[in-house]
Amino acid sequence: MIIILLGPPGAGKGTQAVYIKNQFKIAHISTGDMLREAVKNQTELGLIVKDVMERGDLVSDDLLLKLIDQRIKDDDCDNGFILDGYPRNQKQASSLDKILSQSNKNIDAIIQIDVDFSILEKRITGRADENKGEKRVDDNLEVLKNRLLEYVDQTEPLISYYSSHENYIVINGMNDISKVSEDIKNNLNKLK
Repeated sequence: MIIILLGPPGAGKGTQAVYIKNQFKIAHISTGDMLREAVKNQTELGLIVKDVMERGDLVSDDLLLKLIDQRIKDDDCDNGFILDGYPRNQKQASSLDKILSQSNKNIDAIIQIDVDFSILEKRITGRADENKGEKRVDDNLEVLKNRLLEYVDQTEPLISYYSSHENYIVINGMNDISKVSEDIKNNLNKLK
C-alpha cells in the first residue's frame, strides 16, 4: 500500500504517519528525516545535501526526487510506504508519478488531513506543554505563518491535482488524535 499524506503544518501528519506505519506495517518516509540521515551517513547525495543546507538554500526538487527514488527501493518499502512531507508541489507530484510508474507501483490512497487554519496556532503553541516545556524549533508563530503561506502557495494546489484519484480520502483533522487515527484506519481497511 502506497499512501500520500497531505495537510498543512501542525495538522498531525507526522503523528498519523507513525500510526499508519505501525497499523499497516509499511515504511514511513519523511523527507526531513531522509535528508538528515543522508547527511549523517555521508552518502554521495548526503554530501550534496549538506552543502546545500550549509549555504541556507532549499534542497532542489530534483535532489529530493533522487532521495525518494533511492529510498523506495529499500527492502522495507516492499509492502508499501507512506510519504510524509512529499510531494510538496505539483512538479514533485508529477515527478513522483513518473518514478512510481517506472517501478510498476501506484499510489493506493491520498489522505488529506483537513484542519481549520485558525486552530493551528493553538495546536502548535500547545506542543510545548506536551514536550515538557521543550519547543520544537518550528513551533513559533512566525515560523508557522511562513510555513502556512508556503503550504497555501505550493502544497494546497495538490488537493486539486490528486482530488480525482479514486481513493482520495479527506479526514477531519479537528477531531482528537485517536478519532483521526480511527477514521484513517477505517478508510484504509476498505481498500484492502
